[in-house]
Amino acid sequence: MEVDPRKRVAIFLHGGDYDRLHQACSIAASATAGGRDVQLFLFWWALERFVDGGFSTPAFSPPPGLERAAEAAEDAFEGGYPTAAALLEVARASGHCTVYACSASAGLLGRRPDEIADKVDQVVGWSAILSLTAGVSDRFYL
Repeated sequence: MEVDPRKRVAIFLHGGDYDRLHQACSIAASATAGGRDVQLFLFWWALERFVDGGFSTPAFSPPPGLERAAEAAEDAFEGGYPTAAALLEVARASGHCTVYACSASAGLLGRRPDEIADKVDQVVGWSAILSLTAGVSDRFYL
């Protein structure tokens, strides 16, 4: 049975900065907790960090003047704040979150399909992405 596209959330994650990864996983966890289906599409640097396990390790490169904020964030994670990996694990465990890898991004990063296939639910190209997200109004680009 197809899910109403208005009840789906599509997240396009290309940046590899930890704040982007965490935000995407926070959206995914919140949406699935609310009973919505989530499609998380990984591109470029986000895909690279995901494949290498970088969602588990908070690391920040703040712009000048925001070093104190980055230190506070690092302290929060050391104090038990959930990592991007933990949030994504909750979302995926709900059965309402599907993680996709962009096949072109994988190839451009020099990754073979077998290196990523067991870490995501599906490896797809843009034709499939456009078809999968048709009608989805809640889209996030990070």
